[in-house]
Amino acid sequence: MLIRSTCPRDCYDRCGLLLRVADGVVNRVSGDPAHPHTRGSICGKCATAYNGLWLDDGQRLQTPLKRIEPKGAGEFAAIGWDEALEMLGGRLRTLAAEGAAASVLHAHYQGTYSAIACQFPNRFFHRYGATEIEPSTICDKAGHVALGAMYGSSGEGFDPRTLAQAKTLLLWGVNPSHSGPMTDRHWVAEFAGTTIVVDPLKTLTAARADLHLQLYPGTDVALVYGLLGVMQREGLLDEAFIARHVRGWAAVEAQLLTCSPAQAAAITGVPLSLIEEAARIYARAASLLWIGIGLQRQTHGGDITRAVGLLPAAAGQMARPGTGFLYTNSYEIVGVSESRLTAAHLAPAAPLRISHMDLADALEDPARSRVLFNWNTNLLVSAPNQQRLRRSLARDDLLTVVIDLFMTDTARYADVVLPAANFMEFDDLVFSYFHRTVSAQVKVREPVGVALPNQEIFRRLAQVMGMTDPELFETDEALIADLLAQARPGTSFAELAQVGTMFVSDEVRPQFADLAFATPSGCIEIDAATFLQAGLAAVPAVRADARAPDHALRLISPSHRWLMNSTYGNDADVRRQMGPDALLLNAADAATRQLATGDWVAVHSAAASLRLQVEISDVPPSGVAVCYKSRWLQFDGQQANVNVLNPGLRGDLGDGTAVNSLDITLRPVAAPMS
Repeated sequence: MLIRSTCPRDCYDRCGLLLRVADGVVNRVSGDPAHPHTRGSICGKCATAYNGLWLDDGQRLQTPLKRIEPKGAGEFAAIGWDEALEMLGGRLRTLAAEGAAASVLHAHYQGTYSAIACQFPNRFFHRYGATEIEPSTICDKAGHVALGAMYGSSGEGFDPRTLAQAKTLLLWGVNPSHSGPMTDRHWVAEFAGTTIVVDPLKTLTAARADLHLQLYPGTDVALVYGLLGVMQREGLLDEAFIARHVRGWAAVEAQLLTCSPAQAAAITGVPLSLIEEAARIYARAASLLWIGIGLQRQTHGGDITRAVGLLPAAAGQMARPGTGFLYTNSYEIVGVSESRLTAAHLAPAAPLRISHMDLADALEDPARSRVLFNWNTNLLVSAPNQQRLRRSLARDDLLTVVIDLFMTDTARYADVVLPAANFMEFDDLVFSYFHRTVSAQVKVREPVGVALPNQEIFRRLAQVMGMTDPELFETDEALIADLLAQARPGTSFAELAQVGTMFVSDEVRPQFADLAFATPSGCIEIDAATFLQAGLAAVPAVRADARAPDHALRLISPSHRWLMNSTYGNDADVRRQMGPDALLLNAADAATRQLATGDWVAVHSAAASLRLQVEISDVPPSGVAVCYKSRWLQFDGQQANVNVLNPGLRGDLGDGTAVNSLDITLRPVAAPMS
């Protein structure tokens, strides 16, 4: 029997799946040819893992576990749900009675990105008054703050279906070949117009583009002013649109006098001729701008995103078919209330949040952190200050609870490990943050062992805690019906499951079609109070990151094409496809250091060092090195990945990460003993 479902990973694609099931056993997972975007394809990492490790029940966590050896040893004894939940409930009740609910921290992200499993647990923590490790600070926060301040919304992007009316597609700091491979194959690659990529790296998408503006990292603001300078010089600015809908443009014009297109070329390393050509192509015809999430993971990432956000306003590239920009398309854009999903109103006061950049500090302080819940993320792999985190997770007085499918690196440090159900084991809805769709995630088998969906775990914990709020016990069926009523009124889950994926509306409406912006002035605010309060200038500053010091390199740690954040990092076939952890160097940088492919180097940062094997590559430009993120630590003799080098660099807005502003030095070392 073939059953339609949807991949709920943290990805632009949201691939349609066909699950082959016999007698309650899933035999194969493949792509659904009827899916409107992915058209029968799924990416290599999902195809490998879903048909490998994820079908091997013996590799799954099947029962609650209690630590019996020192933290980090990975030795546990099986216990029942009643014992596990009573243990946790007792500790939480004690802390609440002591007025210390805020010392309960919860770290989560989008390892499971179906709507209910991803968001429902927040209801419990809101009600309890816990402190959230704000997930977006490790990912996309600065960009959301910047675009939200400018446009009144960072989650209302263009409708991808409007690509049919566009003449130009500008991708700035986004690499769909790794982070949305089916979108790259079926949306970007098939576009009939001109594709422009702005990226320091020669990604697969950039290599295929009509124009690749390969700038030095952190010089994006200068490149924007170079493009705007060309538009101004050649009469390509939409002066009427700017006059009616943009506040603060006079200061931009003043800044253009200080950064000419020729100066922008010198700062960025992008040839002047390419800057001129790109500006003309973008401004002269209907153009779409896709702003990447990795772009803002820099010291000046918020200001950089603000600068890139100037382009559609300057050229009047919005409110018409084939125009607009996209950072993400949020729940709200498809009619779903995220606050309804998370029941934010249950919090006794404003929810407490700290940045991932402050997590190590919090975990080193027993007064601030007495319990840690980790769900939907592999914290030790993904957060900065990896060495400090490992030491903190080894604290005997920190009760650590991990909810996962597998024994992750973080789970090995847990006191209690709770087994989660996977996406084949419960019904849910999947909303795309790219396409404006809703999809069915369909239960096709019973959970392995006594595993439970995230939401059911927290329903049971709320019951043990004696909580009575109805929101904490709302059933999946009721939530699915309510979410569908918001997103696509009149559609039942059974009807959605029959087709797999539906657009929430058949209408393709241009972004900001009514030109009403949810800002205090109703205009696009370049000089929004948010920027001034953060200490930024009224307009983006040409404040390019200094080139790495002599003999140092700028390190970028993007997503690997064979990983989804850290998901799939424990699949042996995926690890074979990835090969050894490597440092990608430009040939010129390797020659300067007398290095060749296969040599080993010690990579040093202000935080730590890491031993990596050199791979000479045309992906990074001279002065830049690449090491892909999110490898599992337990499969490496160093028990570390590239994130060990990150001391928690912080950007300029939203307490977000600046991991891609990290400078490193190299020292040749002998190959490790096999």
